[in-house]
Amino acid sequence: MKKRSLLIVTLVAMMLFTLGQTVWAFKDVQNDPNEQKIAELKKLGILSGDKQDKYNPKDKLTYAQGVSLIVKGLDLNIDHIRFIKAPEVKDYFTNLKNDAWYADAFIIASLNGLEIPKTVKANDVMTREQFAHHLFKAMLTKGDYAFIEIFMLLEDEADVNKDYMDSIQKLIISKVVTLDKSNKFYPKKAVTRSEAAGWLYGAIQFTKENTPIPEQPEQPQQPAIDPKLNVTAVNADINKVTITAQMPHPGYGLRIASIAFEGDQAIIHLETVLPNPDTMYPQVITDVSISTYIDSKLKPVLAGGSQSSPGSSGSASSGIIAQ
Repeated sequence: MKKRSLLIVTLVAMMLFTLGQTVWAFKDVQNDPNEQKIAELKKLGILSGDKQDKYNPKDKLTYAQGVSLIVKGLDLNIDHIRFIKAPEVKDYFTNLKNDAWYADAFIIASLNGLEIPKTVKANDVMTREQFAHHLFKAMLTKGDYAFIEIFMLLEDEADVNKDYMDSIQKLIISKVVTLDKSNKFYPKKAVTRSEAAGWLYGAIQFTKENTPIPEQPEQPQQPAIDPKLNVTAVNADINKVTITAQMPHPGYGLRIASIAFEGDQAIIHLETVLPNPDTMYPQVITDVSISTYIDSKLKPVLAGGSQSSPGSSGSASSGIIAQ
């Protein structure tokens, strides 16, 4: 009886193991370096095999396959965008077909800033540096992450497209990508389906385990101003100096931060007063002016090289604000 029970348990265990292999693994990934990662991505419904349930891990990855893999794996979408007309892939890529199975993925990739070449063809083979760059751009759609400020030395650094180097560096730093024993990346080599799956799995885990840097409130930009000086005599000893500038809207102001005296010059230092971020302002270009008084023996000059109109002056206080 005990032998029979043991036999039943063994058979059940074998059946469960066989079922698990059938459901969760591909037939041709056994002993592949990324076997476990490929199996996990299949569980998540991100990877699918051919009719024989094979993944073909050593095959070269095409652009159509690679872009679709990244978009699906990192769950990219364009739900936040409203279109006047439905977008078509030919609006973004000249050599792709609107009715192709990959069309939606390329549209989503383009609108999420993955920097896919506009002349790409669906069956173009994707290189390791290309897949790395597009994958990293997709990671950044989840937020701005903090990376250690370090430059990883690559033995084949000279072969890397300089536009892709930062993406490759960040993927190595975050351990999504690893170099071989000779410290090479092989940027121009075609990326295999196995390598792509392994990197994608690492990217997904990175975005799950790391919190993006919180977004900072947008600060108003300093407007480019071209201030003008006008000097009028108050009396024989004192001149009134008026500084006028144009601002983007009435929320901005102008401030005399300080006046320095060098020889026969009074050098006026200006500061822009930023608008209140909690207040709405009409977007109308506005003239702002401010005045101060200086000795008529001195010539007023704006710091930074702008000369005044005819001038003279004496002393003036700092911290004057005009709005």
